[in-house]
Amino acid sequence: MTIIRSPSPHVQAQADGAIGWLILNRPERKNALNGDMWGAIPPLLDALVKHEGVKVVVLRGVNAEAFAAGADISEFASSRFNAEAAQAYEHMNTAAMAAIRACPLPTIALIQGFCVGGGISLALSCDLRFSDHSGIFALPPARLGLAYPMAGIRDLLATVAPPMAKEMIYTARRLSAAEAAQAGLINGVAADVEAHVRGLAAMIAENAPLTLRASKAAIDHAAGRLGAPSLVEVAELTTACFNSADYKEGQAAFLEKRKPRFTGH
Repeated sequence: MTIIRSPSPHVQAQADGAIGWLILNRPERKNALNGDMWGAIPPLLDALVKHEGVKVVVLRGVNAEAFAAGADISEFASSRFNAEAAQAYEHMNTAAMAAIRACPLPTIALIQGFCVGGGISLALSCDLRFSDHSGIFALPPARLGLAYPMAGIRDLLATVAPPMAKEMIYTARRLSAAEAAQAGLINGVAADVEAHVRGLAAMIAENAPLTLRASKAAIDHAAGRLGAPSLVEVAELTTACFNSADYKEGQAAFLEKRKPRFTGH
């Protein structure tokens, strides 16, 4: 395992074989996200993407108590004291979520415990989301008197139906993991969510990297996801697949009835 140097003690990054781990590490505050944490996410994610051998990135909390209990409200008096300051703060967390959305590798949120407010925003920025039965989901801006950012609204609406999005924000009520799965907020619930996500990541890592990247770009473009690649970029990624050595390897492996050995080239 390789530990990647972090600009914040509260966010860790580790490369473990094909899996890159981005770990929220502020357990004394249930991983409530402060400015340093938001700022650390883009460079750490970039380092994981560039790390040789990493094919999937998993975002999680450091323990089973919380994925992230939202933004650190104790900072609001200094960081969101008026509309201008709030806009600057939103730019910082929006940049973190944009970096996750733009990640060329598949991203998975591994959720245990509290996944609230900014925690949900981070999870929604990922491609896939899985929780164990301890997952607790809520969007509390109506109890704080602030407006949920437009980028977060778009991610929410890309995942759940508009009536459900309104119910979550209007009521600010907590959803269980089972309710979140039923609403489509998460992909599923597993008793041992870490084992489930590791197995899924391993399955993904066996497949052709260029195909995964092209497919992610095409789906995000077709779905109108915020920051999605253009149609021209999707076409270029598609062409790269057909011109790749992996395309030839996939055909050869199929004809020879063996497991393909993809290199990403």
